Parts: sequence; structure tokens; C-alpha cells
Amino acid sequence: MNVINLNHPMTFETLAMDSKLKKTLIEDLNKFSSGKEYYKRIGKAWKRGRVLVGPPGTGKSRLIAAMANHLTFDIYDSDLTDIHFNSQLKSLLLSMSGRSKLVIEDIDCSTELENRDSKSQPWNHGNIKLTLSGLLNLIDGLWSCCGDERIIIFATNHRERFDPALLRPGRMGMQICFYYCTISAFKQLAFNHLELRHHCLFEQVERLIEKVEVTPAEVAEELMKINDPEGSLQGLFELSSRQDS
Repeated sequence: MNVINLNHPMTFETLAMDSKLKKTLIEDLNKFSSGKEYYKRIGKAWKRGRVLVGPPGTGKSRLIAAMANHLTFDIYDSDLTDIHFNSQLKSLLLSMSGRSKLVIEDIDCSTELENRDSKSQPWNHGNIKLTLSGLLNLIDGLWSCCGDERIIIFATNHRERFDPALLRPGRMGMQICFYYCTISAFKQLAFNHLELRHHCLFEQVERLIEKVEVTPAEVAEELMKINDPEGSLQGLFELSSRQDS
């Protein structure tokens, strides 16, 4: 597991996502950060689990960076293909500092953990054995209580590949679904890249975004191509044409 010295500039102020969801997330993080006595009183480990779900380019990694900057947490990045035994999962958890976040991105691609309803055998290639129960113990077992103020994040492009046990309420908590670019996300991107709050083309672009499935990453790429607000916005119409073709 790698401890990342994150120097990412993304903040909630510049994060392009639905404004209502952003507000909900900020309030939730603030409540969590000040909740030490509350968690102790109700007898729960002071931790949070989050599942980020959505197509590539919709903002999962940028949200992770914004969350870390908002809370000033250490980030631990783990690739489950480097973990051979359940005992290593326990060691991973014990090695984390307080006020930290464990991120497992593309969890559906990094392991061959079988859904519990599957008739296939557990992942056991030679001396490698990593089980779903081991992963559940990492996020919700007795060992998860060792350490305070931690957030565990799974990110995936395919929610349907998750075993339902991983998504049980009280285990990973909030599921944050990322969709294609919304109007509020577009407005934030336009301000970030072009310093525009208003433009005569905004209304046309907003109608376009309601019809075409385009990711925030694709919108940002178009806005960065030329240093001309009108030309950049016109490029979004060309992008929509390529999407439709």
C-alpha cells in the first residue's frame, strides 16, 4: 500500500458536480469530522465508507482529491492485486494513521473476488487467496475499530459487479453515483476554464447537455483546446455531433 503525498489542487469550490450533491457531501464530511464523541456514544467505529459509482471521466478521482483537501487527510492508495492473503488486509488497516483515507479505485477490475451467489471457487491462484469475507472484515469487522477518523472509498465503473454484502447499509454507507455532465457541472467548468459566469451561448449548451451523454472530462477537454471563450463553447457543439454519429 502506498501513502500518497497528495498535492492535487482540486477543491469543492472548483469541483464540477451537481451543486445539491456537493452541498450534501460537504455537510456530511463536516459532521463526520466533528463526530468523535457521537460515534463513541453510539458504540460505532469512527469511520465512514463510501462507494463511488459512474462511467470513466465523470469525476470520481476529482471528488476523492477534493474530499482529502477539505479534511486534510492522509491518503492511502491500495491495489488489491498486490494483496495475497486476508492477513495482509488486516496489516493494511493497522498501518493506517488516524485522519486518513483508504482508496481502492476500480475495485471491480483489480480483483477476481466472486459474488457470494456465484458457484465459482474463491480466488485462489497458487498461494494467492483473497476472500470476500476478508474484505468485509476490513471495512466492518472488529479490526475496523483500530484507529479513529478514517474513510474507506471504493470506486467502480460497474455497480452491478459488487456483491450486495459490500453495499449493505451501515457498511459502506453512502453510494455516490456519478452521471454525465449536468448543467451545474458545466457552469462550474466554464468558470474554471474560461472565467465565465454568463455567455450568450450558455442556453444552447445547456439544452445540448440535457440531450447528449457527455462526461465532465470531455467538456473540460473541449474548453481547454483554445484560449477563446466563444470558440471553446462552439467546440462543445462539435463534440455533441461526434457523440451522435
